Amino acid sequence: MSTESTPASTRINFRSDAFKKYFKNTSWMFSEKILRLILGFVVGVYMIRYLGPAEFGLLSYAISLVGLFTALATLGLESIVVRELVKNPEKRDELLGSVFAMRLASGVIALVSLAVLLLFTGDDTRTIIIALIIGGGLIFQSLSVIENYFQSKVLAKYSSLVQISNLVITGGLKIYLMVVHANLVWFAVATFLESSLLAVGFLIVFKMQYLSPSTWRFNKDAALKLLKDAWPLILSGIVIMIYMKIAQVFIKNMLDETQNGYYATAVRLTEAWYFIPMAITASLFPAIVSAKNVSEELYRSRLQKLYDVLAWISIGLAIPVTFLAAPVMEFLFGPKYLPAAPVLTVYIWAGVPTFLGVANSQYLIAENLTRMSFYRTLLGMIVNVLLNIYVIPRWGIVGSAWVTLISQTIATFTIATSKRTFHQLGMMLRAIFFIDLFIIGYNLWQKRR
Repeated sequence: MSTESTPASTRINFRSDAFKKYFKNTSWMFSEKILRLILGFVVGVYMIRYLGPAEFGLLSYAISLVGLFTALATLGLESIVVRELVKNPEKRDELLGSVFAMRLASGVIALVSLAVLLLFTGDDTRTIIIALIIGGGLIFQSLSVIENYFQSKVLAKYSSLVQISNLVITGGLKIYLMVVHANLVWFAVATFLESSLLAVGFLIVFKMQYLSPSTWRFNKDAALKLLKDAWPLILSGIVIMIYMKIAQVFIKNMLDETQNGYYATAVRLTEAWYFIPMAITASLFPAIVSAKNVSEELYRSRLQKLYDVLAWISIGLAIPVTFLAAPVMEFLFGPKYLPAAPVLTVYIWAGVPTFLGVANSQYLIAENLTRMSFYRTLLGMIVNVLLNIYVIPRWGIVGSAWVTLISQTIATFTIATSKRTFHQLGMMLRAIFFIDLFIIGYNLWQKRR
């Protein structure tokens, strides 16, 4: 009898229980995200039209300021918590309790830090009030640990139901605010409610599963272990938010609220699609981690499929938008928003390195190479900040869009600078140039001959 082990098949078994489980999970996530895209898009279009470039620019500026502290509030623990809950389900209460306590403390620190920053920005009282109202949602990030628990159990159904309910409530509120001609402060309140009601929803659904936060317990050793693994991701998350949000802070201060309104509109249209890589990787991350324990071949095969899908989707979105940016802007927001079209033409291509970056971030987490994740993101942030300081006064908001594309590309492809991760470059290029898609097409053509 041969003692050689049978290599694991890299083919997807569409009839297997595992496939059905992950497919159902992904379907729930996509249903929620698609509904979010549709409802958020419709409400967003009318809200942007209602507020106008200047007021929408000011609201986006306040959201960007708060966004600079979001990573500090969440501590970059999302994927780490999911990984640990998958590996050690018996430590559920210890892990959830430790993460909740840390996020609650960091949320308070983030809000205080935001208040201190606002003292030095030179903004008027109205802007400061709007930013602090939105910033209040940072504290409620602590209960997002419940969503991480559902992710680890591949139970996106419950998270999706909470997200959908929150979306309908807050979307209806924004419509009501427009009907009664509310001022900008009330839209800041609606933004705050998106965070607070989401936390309440997670808590309700968690209890409906006959689970309770009362069983959670803080464990100092567990917390320190999580922070030890996650600190590069925490710092990485902070620098990610800086180079995703800092452009709007610069544009508002170097140019004005109206220019920021144009820029923010193009950014919103582009980033509306960023739920796709997040949803796919959040659903498939447990399967990728499990594959590593089966075989390296299966592990890399699943990673390649992840790269392929994300590259094809991002490029498929970018090509038509490149040619239709102006008519899309005019149709959705009116002629007054046409200055945003050139920004959209460039910014949409930043989605390609962003989608791929989400995928190889999962690889770095699975390999416990979180320090590399931080260093490459830090490099992207430095490039982004320095180029924006130089470019915005000279080439305005279109120049800033090019800076985003360049810095995102550098951050994503820096993974190729290490011998240990260099092979990831080949996998990404294979995805970008549609190699596997051509192979699939060729095989289908051969079968029909």
